[in-house]
Amino acid sequence: MKIYNTLTRKKEEFQPREAGKIGIYVCGMTVYDYCHIGHARVMVVFDTVARYFRYKGYKLTYVRNITDIDDKIINRANENGEDFTALTQRFIDAMHEDEQALSVLPPDVEPRATQSIPSIIAMIETLIVKGLAYVGTNGDVFYSVNKFKPYGKLSGKNLADLQAGERVNVDFAKQDPVDFVLWKMAKPGEPYWESPWGNGRPGWHIECSAMSTCCLGNHFDIHGGGMDLQFPHHENEIAQSEGATGETFVNVWMHNGFVRVDNEKMSKSLGNFFTVREVLKQYQPEVIRFFILQSHYRSPLNYSDEQLNDAKAGLTRLYTALRGVEINDAALEDEYKKRFEQAMEDDFNTPVALSILFDLAKELNIAKKEGNQERIKMVAITLKYLGGLLGVLFYGPEDFLKQEITGGGELRLPLPSVSGDGTAVTFIDKQIQARVDAKKSKNWALADQIRDELKQQGVILEDKPDGTTTWRRE
Repeated sequence: MKIYNTLTRKKEEFQPREAGKIGIYVCGMTVYDYCHIGHARVMVVFDTVARYFRYKGYKLTYVRNITDIDDKIINRANENGEDFTALTQRFIDAMHEDEQALSVLPPDVEPRATQSIPSIIAMIETLIVKGLAYVGTNGDVFYSVNKFKPYGKLSGKNLADLQAGERVNVDFAKQDPVDFVLWKMAKPGEPYWESPWGNGRPGWHIECSAMSTCCLGNHFDIHGGGMDLQFPHHENEIAQSEGATGETFVNVWMHNGFVRVDNEKMSKSLGNFFTVREVLKQYQPEVIRFFILQSHYRSPLNYSDEQLNDAKAGLTRLYTALRGVEINDAALEDEYKKRFEQAMEDDFNTPVALSILFDLAKELNIAKKEGNQERIKMVAITLKYLGGLLGVLFYGPEDFLKQEITGGGELRLPLPSVSGDGTAVTFIDKQIQARVDAKKSKNWALADQIRDELKQQGVILEDKPDGTTTWRRE
């Protein structure tokens, strides 16, 4: 298996530190608002990585943290006039709901910054003893960047250039403009914890260093997160962790690419900022996951209605191929399985893996036309199984094709009534029968009218060669 390592800027053969075991730490959400599409990408990407490692038989410990104290959280809680813990718990619950909707399995360990204060303080104390940290003139504790010689090795940043850039906005509490905060003294009315340096709270970077090493040890296999975290967050994590422990922090750094909206960077200021919940009002959750997997995790992901509609059409093709096939025990199609594994083991190339699912769907349609029952069973179970490794194709084909978006993105069957006298499913079936009767009577105009009226309500009829008709949601 080869994985692109941001630290070395190349694909490398992956070798776990301990045979058969892997530790992964991923930077999670700062919980002061609802998750946006960028968060969804992090969740789906590393969920897919975790699923595949487990499929390959590794004993995986997957850690994804929660940042539940920082300036944004304090400011938002103050704006709302509520305790910061009430704010963070509300958005943690919302995050877990979004996660579940996207078929993202929960991490094995989900540490919170506020529950890790003793470990954070202990690491800061070690850095001070080693001469890598100091108390500034304002009482805050800072990391002394120029004392850590390898600083910049992850991002490729040059310390001299950074120092020149920071001269514009000098904080006189620091010894050097590039130094960053480890412990912030509490201002009046702010939440705080006791420490050797006074009441305060941790800086963002030190939280992840303490949580990751406490959960996985001083040296572990993979650290992941969005590309925007590469500098300064992950660079600072390396400086803190390696400075404190004297050991290599992480072997492989994985970063997923940015999310763009209609080829522009997503931002609230541009008005192109979308939460997961907003998107779930328009698209089924599995469509969103499929859309994310259509791009390689390191590539930019361009969010647009066109891209999501393409994802929906693609997923519909796969489910349509599985329609009418009874999935039961059968041997997997070995050649497709090998091709799928080759794609995933080439730096988790999900676009190629998805293309193999489409090849299987095409093969399945051919087998159905030929009536080759054994081939149908083998190809169908392979398609369903490999899709499951990517976290898709979990629904029954009828459930997916007939489901309706309900505002929360969840399945809701039977469908709500569109006629006023029963469920929508019953109504649609009655309309299909009425159309059959109209065609038998050669009343083609009525048959077309029924079809067109159903289409206006988002119901697509599909006539089969044997004279039967099935339907799906548009």
